[in-house]
Amino acid sequence: MTTRILGKPAALAALGLSVLALGACGESAEEKAKAQVCNARAAISKEITKLSELKLSTNLPAEIKAGAEAIGKNLTKIKDEQSKLSPARKEEVQKATSTFESQVSSIVSGLLSTKSLSVSGAEAQLKSAVSQLTSSYKQALAPINCS
Repeated sequence: MTTRILGKPAALAALGLSVLALGACGESAEEKAKAQVCNARAAISKEITKLSELKLSTNLPAEIKAGAEAIGKNLTKIKDEQSKLSPARKEEVQKATSTFESQVSSIVSGLLSTKSLSVSGAEAQLKSAVSQLTSSYKQALAPINCS
């Protein structure tokens, strides 16, 4: 049995082809960014759903804070990935993120501006804020194409 050793040019050609083949299997930076944006958008939606299901309790402030922080982190993820998107998608995502962020800021300001509320008043205000947040999400982030 003889062992055949490829010549240097043939070995380099084989190595080059295998690198090209492996590279073709991976996702592009744009595809990865799109996936990250869509994952973050889905996570925001889940947080909004959790906030809408909160009941009045002593843990309510901590739960609201945790939800708001999670939404903020996911908005940051979306912003971080925008530069890797195609120009048209980048513009769409930037506009949606900016709109949603502005609306969230307004909702939070409204919640914080109220100094004293009864328990029932706090519950009503929270429900209103979550309703506004849901509407803002549907208007700004939900339309981003993730298919």
